[in-house]
Amino acid sequence: MDYVYAFLCGGVLCAVGQVFIDKTQLTPARILTGYVVVGVLLSALGLYQPLVDWAGAGATVPLTGFGHLLAKGVRKAIGEKGWLGVFTGGLTAAAGGVTAAVVFGAAMAMLCRPGAKR
Repeated sequence: MDYVYAFLCGGVLCAVGQVFIDKTQLTPARILTGYVVVGVLLSALGLYQPLVDWAGAGATVPLTGFGHLLAKGVRKAIGEKGWLGVFTGGLTAAAGGVTAAVVFGAAMAMLCRPGAKR
């Protein structure tokens, strides 16, 4: 059932984003940024962790999960370092994912030959 819950949660988040793209004048970049902000806000209100516990990767993989990760990192860093944690917590929490994206992106750029689409 974990796979079903993950699929349902991730599918609903993606479907809502697609509706925003289709029915509003918002650009995809603004919608994606909004998803990160919503993840931070829901995490700050304590509403996102129960969703993560229920849906697993269906809640952590989308951009709302990235916002949740940033908020958790800031909360933890504030507890350890005080107000300095506001500036360092989010970056520390997300460092692994961002590093993996850069490394794999660079690897694919070296392996694949980029060219103009025709």
